[in-house]
Amino acid sequence: MSKLILDSSNPVDPGQVVWRSPSNIALIKYWGKHGVQLPRNPSLSLTLASSCTDTMLQYAPRETPDDGQVELDFFFHEEENESFRAKTLEFLNSLAPTMPFLRQLKLTVRTGNSFPHSAGIASSASGMSALALCLCSLEDKLFGTLRDADAFDQKASVLARLGSGSACRSIFPYAAVWGATQYVQGSSDEFAVPVGDQIHDMFHDFHDDILIVSREEKSVSSRAGHALMEGNPYAEPRYAQARARMGTLLEAMKGGDLATFGKIVEDEALTLHALMMCSNPSYTLMRPASLAIIEKVHQYRADTGNPVYFTLDAGPNVHLLYPGEIITDVRKFIDDHLVQHCEDGYVQQDWVGEGPEEM
Repeated sequence: MSKLILDSSNPVDPGQVVWRSPSNIALIKYWGKHGVQLPRNPSLSLTLASSCTDTMLQYAPRETPDDGQVELDFFFHEEENESFRAKTLEFLNSLAPTMPFLRQLKLTVRTGNSFPHSAGIASSASGMSALALCLCSLEDKLFGTLRDADAFDQKASVLARLGSGSACRSIFPYAAVWGATQYVQGSSDEFAVPVGDQIHDMFHDFHDDILIVSREEKSVSSRAGHALMEGNPYAEPRYAQARARMGTLLEAMKGGDLATFGKIVEDEALTLHALMMCSNPSYTLMRPASLAIIEKVHQYRADTGNPVYFTLDAGPNVHLLYPGEIITDVRKFIDDHLVQHCEDGYVQQDWVGEGPEEM
C-alpha cells in the first residue's frame, strides 16, 4: 500500500467532514482478542439507529513543523476532554505510518453522543466508526482513492476496528458479521461484512429499547475485560461455542425463527457476563436491577407469548429486542413494570437502522 503524502507545493484549503454513525448491539458476542485488534471468535450484530455519534473532523494546513506526531484538538459535547483526546491521538498516531498526511495537518475533532458513554451501550463503536468514516472521507477528498463505495466501507471498517473492535460492525446497515466464519462468504478478522440482505425482513423492523440501569462509567473497561480472557479457564470452550452458535443464529435469522433467535441471544448475553465472573480477578457489571428486569422479561414472555428477548453488552444496561409489530404492547410493559428499575426512569428507545450517514 502506497503512503499518502500531501504535496507541499499545492497546499490544502481548510475544510471539514461530518459523519453520524450508530452503535450496534452484538448478538453473538466478541470477547477476547489477539494481535492488533483481531477477534478470537466471529461476532454478529444488529446496527442501531438512534444511539449514535456525530463527529466533525476539521482540517487545515499545519502551521508548526511536523514533529512526528499528529496535531489534534478534541471537543466532546463542545468541551475539551483530555482523556478522549489522548485516546484519539494515540489512535491517529498509530495510523500515521500508512497515512502520513495526518501529520501534515492540524486536526480538530468535535464529537458527541445521543446516549450515555462508557455505560455498556458501545459508545466506542459509534464514536470510532464515525471517526473512521471521517478519515476515509478526508482521504478521498485529498487523494481520490476511495471513490468505490465498497472499498470506502471496507477501509472504514478496518480503521474503525483498529480504534475499537466492535466499531467495525457499525459501518453497515441492519446487520454485520466480524470475524472469519465458514457461514459468511468474504468474512474476515480484518473488517466486518454486511449480512442485512441475508436475514429475514422482520429483523429490518426490529426494536431495541435500552433500559438504562446505570449511567455510571463501568468499573472494568472493555479493553481490560478482553485482556482478562487470556487467563480465563473457559476461554477456548467459549470461542468454540461462539463459532458454532454463529451458524445456528444465522439460519434462524434467515428463516425468521424467533424462538431460536431469542434463546441464542439471551444465552450469549449471560455467557458474556459469566466469563467476567470467571476472570481473574473476577468482576460483575450487572446490577440487581439488571437481574430484576431479566426475571420480569422471562415472566412477561411466559404470560403473553410475545417474542421479547433481552441481551446485554459489557455493562449493566438491558437491551430489549422485539419485532415492530408488538411495539405497543411492549412499550406498555416497559412503562408499567420496567421503568422503575432504570436510573431516572430513562429508556433509550432504539431500532435497527440503515447505518451511518454523511452529514
